[in-house]
Amino acid sequence: MSTKIAILPGDGIGPEIINEAVKVLECLQQDHALDVELETAAIGGAAYDESGSPLPESTLNLCKSAEAILLGAVGGPQYESLERELRPEKGLLGLRSELELFSNLRPAILYPQLANASSLKPEIVSGLDIMIVRELTGGIYFGQPRGIRTLDNGEKEGYNTLVYAEHEIERIARSAFDVAMKRGKKVCSVDKANVLEVSELWREVMVRVSKEYPEVELSHMYVDNASMQLVKWPKQFDVMVTKNMFGDILSDTAAMLTGSIGMLPSASLDKNGKGMYEPIHGSAPDIAGTNKANPLATILSVSMMLRYSLNKTELADRIEQAVSDVLDQGMRTEDIADGGSFVSTQEMGDAVVNALKA
Repeated sequence: MSTKIAILPGDGIGPEIINEAVKVLECLQQDHALDVELETAAIGGAAYDESGSPLPESTLNLCKSAEAILLGAVGGPQYESLERELRPEKGLLGLRSELELFSNLRPAILYPQLANASSLKPEIVSGLDIMIVRELTGGIYFGQPRGIRTLDNGEKEGYNTLVYAEHEIERIARSAFDVAMKRGKKVCSVDKANVLEVSELWREVMVRVSKEYPEVELSHMYVDNASMQLVKWPKQFDVMVTKNMFGDILSDTAAMLTGSIGMLPSASLDKNGKGMYEPIHGSAPDIAGTNKANPLATILSVSMMLRYSLNKTELADRIEQAVSDVLDQGMRTEDIADGGSFVSTQEMGDAVVNALKA
């Protein structure tokens, strides 16, 4: 029986980069007997334009029935005036919450061919291979109460709630330790335990769960220091685990160590390994429709999907090797061209497919 994959192009450059990722999936179907069924649906601004909701019931039902989800990007300036509940990002947040995709894996890997694209010295970033594990369905992005209210003196006040229960911390801790067991067996937990009670509990639970993994070395770092260390000495890290907002920020910092945010995929997993896969970059409305976007992060998201949700490790390896081969050939999109010549979104996707067929 075919494995169902939900394809959600979304907004901005989303449809362009998803097209290239679908080419890769279709190549694997034709040449490597990958038995999958692809079904497309709208999310984010595109869904709002169609139905008045950033997460239509039909899209949610498709995603619930699929084994994995491939997402492009959501958002755009034309939607910023909408009520918060109708904005494209609410579609993405709603999907994460409804499917309980609590564990976000964001690798930061520097391809040796792109060492010069990093803004840091090659000796600092060469050989970089970090996995950031971000808690995705709790914390300040979801905490209640939240809102904007008017005080008695007429002044407006905005408020949000940062809250984590023990079971939420335990499951993201286990996710991080499980990943570390397959890597360098080091976990750095990032918190702000010197000023936040939530982080005190976070650290306490991390220590407790670490006793179930005696082979893994656990360390702790305050988030401000972690952001500095990522730039100063990134290769000290193997797996970093942190709460939702800290992970949002640190993973983007780590992305730029690699030279371009356009190179990095991500996986968001539930407790059973079902996942949503997406590039970590946004919808880039400034270049949408120009055929300039880098599709490699989306193509590498397909590789992560094959590895973590479909258990097709050999095919995942093939995609990653094809991307490396294309970079060896000197193919670059504008974001990683380092001032040299560059190819279009479509040309880069075609090059990866050709490398897969070689």
